Amino acid sequence: MATPDDLQLLIEAEDEVFDYPIISASAKEFLNDPRHHLAIAVANDQMVGMASAFHYIHPDKNTELFINEVGVMDELQNRGIGTRLMEFLVDFGKGIGCKNAWVVTEKENSAARRAYAKASGSEDPTHFVMYEWSGKRD
Repeated sequence: MATPDDLQLLIEAEDEVFDYPIISASAKEFLNDPRHHLAIAVANDQMVGMASAFHYIHPDKNTELFINEVGVMDELQNRGIGTRLMEFLVDFGKGIGCKNAWVVTEKENSAARRAYAKASGSEDPTHFVMYEWSGKRD
């Protein structure tokens, strides 16, 4: 699990691990927030994969872990890294009292769906509709 001491690893991560270049201030805030979690895979002192999540509470629900995204270097995909990151995060969530964990992906993202299934996730048969409010990235 990444700590504030791992900021430089994030900054120097391979391009395909994250969607965009790291914003140092945001990364610092994320790594210092006790509700945010970043499982990382490191090889040869280089970050090659990550899975980010946060846990939350709600007045009428058990504590849950929302897994936001998983990223693995292109050349290392399909080797089980994403699956192991997911398993690690789900186990971590259980350890901090989360009763449920969940993640959403596109139907056509077969690699993600395989990784989530291998990590013992079960696909919800309902059809979700996602709404998005987008702003310009800083």
